[in-house]
Amino acid sequence: MRGRDRIWRRLDRNKKWWFAWRDPASGKRRKKQAERNSYEGAKKEQARLELGLVKVPEGTPITFAKYAKRWLESHVQPNLKPSTAESYEGILDVHLRPRFGKLPLEKIARKSIKEYLDELVSKGEQSRNTIRNIAATLRSILSHAVEDDLLSSNPAIRFGRFNSSQDEGHKAEFLTVEEAEKFLQAAKILSPERYPLFLTALRTGMRLGELLALEWDDIQFGESEDDADRYILVRHNFTHGKFTSPKNRREERVDLNWELRQVLMGLRDERMLKAIQRGEEGVAGLVFPSETGGPLDSRNVYHRDFLPCLKSAGLRRVTFHALRHSFAHALIQGGASLAYVKEMMRHHSIQVSVDIYGHLVPGGNIKLIDRVGSIDSKEPEVEPHPVKAKREGAK
Repeated sequence: MRGRDRIWRRLDRNKKWWFAWRDPASGKRRKKQAERNSYEGAKKEQARLELGLVKVPEGTPITFAKYAKRWLESHVQPNLKPSTAESYEGILDVHLRPRFGKLPLEKIARKSIKEYLDELVSKGEQSRNTIRNIAATLRSILSHAVEDDLLSSNPAIRFGRFNSSQDEGHKAEFLTVEEAEKFLQAAKILSPERYPLFLTALRTGMRLGELLALEWDDIQFGESEDDADRYILVRHNFTHGKFTSPKNRREERVDLNWELRQVLMGLRDERMLKAIQRGEEGVAGLVFPSETGGPLDSRNVYHRDFLPCLKSAGLRRVTFHALRHSFAHALIQGGASLAYVKEMMRHHSIQVSVDIYGHLVPGGNIKLIDRVGSIDSKEPEVEPHPVKAKREGAK
């Protein structure tokens, strides 16, 4: 038996036995789940197939829509976060099923995929990131089809970058520093109980689900406002009625602004006083709970509090996520480097920060270009490196 024609047991929940063999009729290598779920049963079935003693029916070709449903149920929903599964389902419903749903998997050619992606780019109705997500979803589905031996290769791999001339219309929306201040002032009057939550969003860039899951134990206030060791740990997310991990599935931290520190400490002291009056000790649990003590409803926060405050401030309608982008915009306008923005926004790479916020970075001064090639231009004065200065002084 050839090295690639083997018997193995999958390390998934079902732990089924599989085997591979060389089809004597076509000469193609194929694989199959053993009808008798044991090593011996797989070995016997493999031998019978290789000798041509059993004819394998071709069956009805599986369509993309049918296999995508199987992919969602067997891979996405059991293993990924509900929000991720919902995102995949949205991409399938809006983009992929209408285009490829009725096609058999083996009829989906690389050329047709490229034509579809090029069509999306040329129309300019979708952002570059959306097109990337569509391509990634299709690539993942067809990769699993290869693993299930329904395709010999994946026609959706190794596509180039998607450059849309319309990307300018899909840049992150945000409130300017002045607009954010108007919004906060309106919130103080119209929805004072939500003002600390809105301020936290604008001073940390935390997502709404992360704010709803924030606990007092996640906040490091420091010894004083002069203490640099003050931050918020982003450890949890609340979405679709469940507590989950943050988007990047890891605990991360964001520096605690002095203004926000004062507001949250005031909120903590107020809660602590009420707890003492009830005969309880200390304050714990959610920072922004509902009246019943559980997490707030994100839809209520958006429609009953956020939008009315925007309207009261005379501002255009934006998404709650715009507060996250407003934080990044304020950092950049304040002179923060993209490296620091990347850390505070908790992006997995600085390229993400560049793609989203690179256009916000202020340009250079015209005086710098005037000095290029000038004989009279002077080198900037630079303080000596402390280690090098020490070494030179010792010589």
